[in-house]
Amino acid sequence: MVVNSRRGWWQPLGHDEYRASSWFPGLAGVRALAALAVVFFHYGAPATERLQGWISVQLFFVLSGFLITTLSLREEDRTGRISLPDFYIRRVFRIMPVYFLLLGLTTLGVALAGVYHSSRLADAMPYYLTFLNEIVDYNTPYPTSWSLGVEEKFYLVWPALLVLTAFAKSAKTVLRLMIGVGAVLGVLLFTLPMAPSAHWASLTAHYCSLVVGCLLGLALHHPRGFAVFRPLTSPAAAVLVALGFCVLQLSIEPLRDVLGGQWQFVIPIYAAGSALLLVAVVSAGPVRRLLSSRPLTFIGDRSYALYLTQTAAAGVTGLLLPSGLAKAVATSAVALFFACLLRRWVELPAIAFGRKLVAKRKRAPAVTQQGPARVN
Repeated sequence: MVVNSRRGWWQPLGHDEYRASSWFPGLAGVRALAALAVVFFHYGAPATERLQGWISVQLFFVLSGFLITTLSLREEDRTGRISLPDFYIRRVFRIMPVYFLLLGLTTLGVALAGVYHSSRLADAMPYYLTFLNEIVDYNTPYPTSWSLGVEEKFYLVWPALLVLTAFAKSAKTVLRLMIGVGAVLGVLLFTLPMAPSAHWASLTAHYCSLVVGCLLGLALHHPRGFAVFRPLTSPAAAVLVALGFCVLQLSIEPLRDVLGGQWQFVIPIYAAGSALLLVAVVSAGPVRRLLSSRPLTFIGDRSYALYLTQTAAAGVTGLLLPSGLAKAVATSAVALFFACLLRRWVELPAIAFGRKLVAKRKRAPAVTQQGPARVN
């Protein structure tokens, strides 16, 4: 359910209205733009490279942290606890079927081409099978999967921390915020001495974005935290926030130069800007209407597979087009076609199966409490 209310340009969103919204339609558009930005950065013209689309992966991370935290906290309010088995079941059937299918098809393709070892996919395979993708420090035919390695570790740790801190009762929000802030500071301090080594610093820097999303979810869930961000939820403020985020996106390269060329320190700033953008998107207004438009929602719902299939799509378009704007557009279109097939035949059936398993788990305790049926 989405609660719609007609508010003036200067009237912000109420906390009760925010908590009553069971989904946020504009976030699909955020995913769509982030995925397309990455594709255009990889395969576009030099003009599109200046948009620094590579950093849009961090927008995915912030969004993931926000949604996982928000949904977990709402489950805790609704049922009194957070079910880790249910969470992991949903994540497994959301992420792994498409991931492993594409890994298998990629392996088959390079094997048939006779370049399984020379492409270094053979060297990377142990990492890909155990979701240590971000450790692979060389190009392979499955390069964009590195972000899955980062997210899978987050899925293992953060929900468990939410469960472990539930004992604090009234102080659990403060405790969770302290853990989140401590994690961000820890990542920054750990990254600082490793800054000259971009690869090893990346093993920690990306978690800033995930934790910033988690902190946003925690803050908006609590009335006092929501009050801090509430002024940004008015339609007028949301437009200004969205425009400010566009300026930030265009300023990544100059910002990196100001910070001594170390992109690791740009990430927390970009993550904070992304969090403010999400605040603007959750409130009804022109920003959400634009991002929840049918074309962006269509792409956003398929953004996961689009992101993973971009390399294969570029292999198809590269037969006819050199690097440039036309190739970026064509690659996006081909990747979207692949994503539509995966959505129809893999993603949706797998997600539905995972939900059935969760529903079956919830019915099982009721049957157990009633005891076995008697046979007369």
